[in-house]
Amino acid sequence: MAAAAEIGGFTAAALRPAAHPAPAAAAAAPPQPRRAVAAQSLRTTATETLTADLAGMTNGAVHAQMNSEATSEITSQAVIFRRKTKIVCTIGPSTNTREMIWKLAETGMNVARLNMSHGDHQSHQKVIDLVKEYNAQNTDGNVIAIMLDTKGPEVRSGDVPEPIMLKEGQEFNFTIKRGVSTEDTVSVNYDDFINDVEVGDILLVDGGMMSLAVKSKTADTVKCEVVDGGELKSRRHLNVRGKSATLPSITEKDWEDIKFGVENGVDFYAVSFVKDAKVIHELKDYLKGANADIHVIPKIESADSIPNLQSIIAASDGAMVARGDLGAELPIEDVPLLQAEIVQTCRSMEKPVIVATNMLESMIDHPTPTRAEVSDIAIAVREGADAIMLSGETAHGKYPLKAVKVMHTVALRTESSLYNPTTSPSLVASAQGLQNEDFSPSQLSKMFGSHATMMANTLRTPIIVFTQTGSMAVLLSHYRPSSTLFAFTNEERVKQRLALYQGVIPIHMQFSDDAEETFSRAISSLLKAQYVKKGDYVTLVQSGVTSIWREESTHHIQVRKVQV
Repeated sequence: MAAAAEIGGFTAAALRPAAHPAPAAAAAAPPQPRRAVAAQSLRTTATETLTADLAGMTNGAVHAQMNSEATSEITSQAVIFRRKTKIVCTIGPSTNTREMIWKLAETGMNVARLNMSHGDHQSHQKVIDLVKEYNAQNTDGNVIAIMLDTKGPEVRSGDVPEPIMLKEGQEFNFTIKRGVSTEDTVSVNYDDFINDVEVGDILLVDGGMMSLAVKSKTADTVKCEVVDGGELKSRRHLNVRGKSATLPSITEKDWEDIKFGVENGVDFYAVSFVKDAKVIHELKDYLKGANADIHVIPKIESADSIPNLQSIIAASDGAMVARGDLGAELPIEDVPLLQAEIVQTCRSMEKPVIVATNMLESMIDHPTPTRAEVSDIAIAVREGADAIMLSGETAHGKYPLKAVKVMHTVALRTESSLYNPTTSPSLVASAQGLQNEDFSPSQLSKMFGSHATMMANTLRTPIIVFTQTGSMAVLLSHYRPSSTLFAFTNEERVKQRLALYQGVIPIHMQFSDDAEETFSRAISSLLKAQYVKKGDYVTLVQSGVTSIWREESTHHIQVRKVQV
């Protein structure tokens, strides 16, 4: 039998203080530990009993009375530091087997990405089924979410029987005629290509691996001069520097793929080449009509998206910094600044953000990364990204597991130096107060989220939160607590979705009508999984817009000692 003794409470009620619940005991279930390192032992002091009555409010200020009956040392509690930044892995020929998906999950994958630019529905169905099988079987608390990434309105060159070698100064042409492939002309798949380009434009092949200057054009052909040569293969991606194609963001193929995602209950859509918020609203309306609980992540990768960045992210459920096409359509020197801006915008709106493209590109062919790639991962972690992504490295690379391991270890090492309010104030959000007298439930939730984080950081304890919608877990993740956030939910879809959020370990568990019995089962499961041990302290949060057991106006923060 496992139980938790309450040693501290921080309770608020609209008109009356809420009573502290009594300890209880119960049996356990799920997860086993994974990928963690122990940090140094810590000594700190906590009050034996803390009570705050937040009913008295004057001019928007919180009036709190603290009663300290006794003090107790939290002595030598080992802090287990687990990686917080999530890892998105693209699944492809190198990793689309049962064995490899299991190994990716155990090495560090949190989200499996399906790139709809490659493969067909049959091959992607196989991956979806395998990921769902893993989630059903796993007992270690690791949850793998599924992200479907739409192809979008890509402009690509046509098929060529064999690669064409382009040399600097050579004349080369692109035509909208179908099926053309000669030594100096190939087809493109986009009829308005002629209208989108102008004389003097620079065409980039595969994001800049080759470049050509537009010299002239006819009714069906764009005539160019090769600036930077290389080997032109079939179906290469074409960009015009500084411009976005006039194609719609969601193509007919994308709609078919989106329907496929609805049928299979994927967790996220990554939408390519989003230019404005209109396409996000259109997709969300479709999903609402289909009764599909799928979150929408726009890929910020076009020149047109930057002026509309705020409205796009506001309409969405997060964002992806897709640096490949972003660096092709805009000057490459702007990409680091735009990455920081997108990350900060998402964080300010409490939405998850993924940094993607070329993070370990060299590991497609080599077993070790460049030092610049290692720094790239560390920068994304330090900026506060929720997730970092591997593309070709895991889709078709030679060393997919080594790439995930490198990403995991670099992120973990970087994080171990970050989560301290005194040394990294930009990542650990400051405590929030109420802004006015007419406070809303969401304002209360934000205040309690920030103060729960502050309390857990001070006492160096993990946080346990119970959620039906995921909102409080998302809020706590936004405040970036220094320890692990265990989010217990009785909703399978919420569990899957929380897999993307920084620092959150989502665990599915049925809630009973008895809050204390549910608390006890949750702590028992953490004990069984060795996430906590007897004598440890945990910060337990009951708060959020949707109440579970509490009165709607009552919020709790408690510090409890784990007992067996």
